[in-house]
Amino acid sequence: MKRSALSLATLVTCALLGSAGAQAADMSLASGPTYRVPMHSLKELRFLSTTRQQYDFSCGSAALATLLTHHYGYPISETTAFQAMWEHGDQAKIRREGFSLLDMQRYLATIGFKSDGFRQPLDKLFEAKLPAIVLVTEKGYNHFVVIKGADDGRILIGDPSAGTRAITRDHFEAIWPTKLLFVIHESPTRPQFNLTADWRAAPRAPLDQAMSRLVLDISSLPKFGPGDF
Repeated sequence: MKRSALSLATLVTCALLGSAGAQAADMSLASGPTYRVPMHSLKELRFLSTTRQQYDFSCGSAALATLLTHHYGYPISETTAFQAMWEHGDQAKIRREGFSLLDMQRYLATIGFKSDGFRQPLDKLFEAKLPAIVLVTEKGYNHFVVIKGADDGRILIGDPSAGTRAITRDHFEAIWPTKLLFVIHESPTRPQFNLTADWRAAPRAPLDQAMSRLVLDISSLPKFGPGDF
């Protein structure tokens, strides 16, 4: 029992202290075998299913790449989406304001996806199990993000600048002034929404799983004296 509790504590600690990149760590149990455990840092997890934007004004192309790659199984890079919308868009306006939903809609039509903006309650989106691109306003800036899922009063968003993160529904409603949902309504593939794997980047604090005093006592490291070795 002591070995199991101590090993669990070690695994949790290593997961929380993960390095900037993915790696595999060797975990040895006392008087037992060695296991190789793959780990990702939380920073890396945030961008596993959200495309990072490369430029200050490219959150639109990164959000579109996130939507297609991670929710519709149509892998594209931010660069591909950026170049296509840049070449056919108003470049002076894009420099000033970034890409628009109209730019995205036009590009999607060229690759077989029909899309539109709808003013609908969030619950309608959740019932339909559709991901959506939305324009939010935070700290005085307009920014495109992807609604990736929802659960128990939290909304999971793919933020091209900060990665996948969860915010409360009240907070989301406050930073979403347009109330416009940009969704794909005809596509060659089925959308993925509210995936368990995506939520790994925004875990809840396990406050309801606190260890009892007994478990803490038996998982404490023993204190050895000079003659114990």
